[in-house]
Amino acid sequence: MRHHVLAAAVFLSVFTVAAFAAPPGKGAGMPFNLKSTNQAFQKNPTGGIQQMTAKDPNDKGLIAAIRARLLQEAERFGDGDYSSITKGGGKPMPGTEYLRGIKHGQLAITYREVPAGAAVDYAGRDVATVDAIHKWLDAQLDNHD
Repeated sequence: MRHHVLAAAVFLSVFTVAAFAAPPGKGAGMPFNLKSTNQAFQKNPTGGIQQMTAKDPNDKGLIAAIRARLLQEAERFGDGDYSSITKGGGKPMPGTEYLRGIKHGQLAITYREVPAGAAVDYAGRDVATVDAIHKWLDAQLDNHD
């Protein structure tokens, strides 16, 4: 519980600062400029990895904002809330419809900090869940090309 309260406090303080300081060009729902970040979406045999880092490893504010954003996303996804993941026109991203219906324990989501940012690991416990993660990651790759 203490971890969640601390994470929420960090997120709110970073989001508040970033929301007022973010330059134009930030991505939908992002409290910072995506052009200042490197994003990677990588599939693996158990699911995949989403990683975001600051292009400037000395930009402590951006690094904190990235970490807060991915921590929040990992917690939401861990609770089964994929509502923020949409393609153009508000349509659900491929794979997310399936993920909304999975049972607790079919998907392990792990947040971790990496140098200059953060990563989220997605590990499906069955073939269908891994396939849904792969579809979502493919769509992410298409969106960020």
